[in-house]
Amino acid sequence: MSDSVAYFNGEWIRSTDLAVPVSDLGFLLGTTLTEKLRTFGGRPYRAEAHLARMRNSIEIMGWNADAIIHEAATAVDEFMTRNSASMVEGDDWNITLFVTPGKSADAMSPTVCVHGYPIPFHQWAHQFLQGVEAVIVGTRQVPTNCWPAELKCRSRMHYYLADRQAAKHSRQARAILLDQDGYVGEGSTANLIAYYADRGLVTPKIAKVLPGVSQHVIFDLAESLGIRHQEQDLLPADLSQADELYLSSTSICLLPVVNLDGLPIGTGQPGPVFQKLLTAWSEQVGVDIAAQAQKFAIR
Repeated sequence: MSDSVAYFNGEWIRSTDLAVPVSDLGFLLGTTLTEKLRTFGGRPYRAEAHLARMRNSIEIMGWNADAIIHEAATAVDEFMTRNSASMVEGDDWNITLFVTPGKSADAMSPTVCVHGYPIPFHQWAHQFLQGVEAVIVGTRQVPTNCWPAELKCRSRMHYYLADRQAAKHSRQARAILLDQDGYVGEGSTANLIAYYADRGLVTPKIAKVLPGVSQHVIFDLAESLGIRHQEQDLLPADLSQADELYLSSTSICLLPVVNLDGLPIGTGQPGPVFQKLLTAWSEQVGVDIAAQAQKFAIR
């Protein structure tokens, strides 16, 4: 990261010099909107979908979406050019975009930042083969009468507390949160997808969770493979009966959950449908996703 440059309020500066003033409402009140993209082959993947989701979040806040999205989209494109010399062939990067209202609630002078770094594959490369352990925790999702589920923001204390609770069960465990009615919601920073042999892919109702860009990629891949998909309310007991279970998000793409609350999911190993989906995704982007993670896990 020390060799990369970042966009910050109209200027390109060293990433190590990035700093948000303590008077910024993004710091004072946590009013920060964010998107994290990843690259494949050195190019931003599904950038349009991420920017569309960011636009929706900005419109919910009542800020000037046209101006902010134009600035952010231009910076995302230029980020790749300015940092090309720091990128290793075959490796890929995370690109983080965040926006705050700046120092005034009306966001007349918003803070806009785009920065990035090589994807930290070492954190999960082994999980493509070994799978993920997950725990349903007591911490609940933020109810939609606090803010809409589709608002992607940095106010993530609930995720932090959920992961801390999961870590008490196992240091490597990922947290799964329920909503206020006791239905399955999300993993911390990831969408949850179940697979049943008789129903196909089943996700919690999208209106109740943050709509995932990677989740929609998986839906597209499933259709191409002839795998059905649907959304419905799921109880914790429904998850335990799944043949396979996955987490999906931008950086990891797709990981198999093989153990839930100390009990195996399916055979307790990454399943065949997971392998089909990951292979199809790899073919789509021209990168062996699991192999790349293994190769660059040690830098």
